[in-house]
Amino acid sequence: MSVITIVGAGQMGSAMSFPARTNGHEVRIVGTPLDREIIERLKVDRYHLNLKRTLPEGIKFYPFEEMSEALKGADLMIGGVSSFGVDWFSENVLPVIPETLPVLSITKGLVNLPDGTLISYPELYRRRLPNRHLSLNAVGGPCTAYELADLDPTTVCFCGDDMVLLRKLREMFRTDYYHISLSTDVMGLECAVALKNAYALGVTLAVGMAEKREGVEGKLHYNSQAALFGQGVKEMRRILKAVGVSDDNIIFGASDLYVTVYGGRTRMMGTLLGRGMTFEAAKEALKGVTLESIVIASRAAQAIRTRIEKGELNAADFPLLLHCDDVINHGKPAAEIPWQAFEEEYTK
Repeated sequence: MSVITIVGAGQMGSAMSFPARTNGHEVRIVGTPLDREIIERLKVDRYHLNLKRTLPEGIKFYPFEEMSEALKGADLMIGGVSSFGVDWFSENVLPVIPETLPVLSITKGLVNLPDGTLISYPELYRRRLPNRHLSLNAVGGPCTAYELADLDPTTVCFCGDDMVLLRKLREMFRTDYYHISLSTDVMGLECAVALKNAYALGVTLAVGMAEKREGVEGKLHYNSQAALFGQGVKEMRRILKAVGVSDDNIIFGASDLYVTVYGGRTRMMGTLLGRGMTFEAAKEALKGVTLESIVIASRAAQAIRTRIEKGELNAADFPLLLHCDDVINHGKPAAEIPWQAFEEEYTK
């Protein structure tokens, strides 16, 4: 059996302990400086304050100051921080781990460069640590932390540069409820699953708009949600092509989009905006909630706008993304969805 050290006691990082312990691996969870309360409670009875689940038996818990102890003899490190912890992770964790220790990141997100280029977090880490030769791998696909903890079956994808290593990682985590595809197209997978956050925000505007018309306990209208979902998938696929990766990755992006539309923090934000709240009011209502969708939507839109200005892309191809950006960053009412811009003429 292997020793797996998870750095970051957030919901998904902690949920990865379930398949790891199912397979009998030794698991150590290290909290960031923001996870002290979580770690202290876990030490008492293994109950995770944010995940609202009791973690499996046999896990050891450490504050960040004891990370070096938790890394002794480790065969794999899981990067369990959110996208808001990427800077901290790259400054305080990756520079001090052994280069022989593979990293599996569960952090979903993208970074936009001034020229309109989008890069994945593994690529960001490489650029920030050019003199370190780390094995940087990542996870993508339709998987919420609480449902993984409940052992609800799902299929995800592990990506990295070394297929031999990826196969080893799959054997470490594969269970009868956690199924794993593999890909060496790191940017393709990471781009697809990051974009789902932006487009889930767009789809759930329709949820809030229906609630505004029908009342919160009233009837939902699935035509509008489905229309926005389809538009989102179409635009995600166009972005994959624009960044030069295989659009087959839309499989993981679309399935992850489905999961995110039906639960989680992004749904709450989209719903509030759809009801008519301003972005600032909705953000205040969700104060304390990690809203990665806002970051992804803004970064993706800025990258697309930059490339539109350079004449490389057409604004007409991304009306939903640009609408979400206008709602978040330019005060546009969420209800002014550009429905007619979604119409297409298809010929053989």
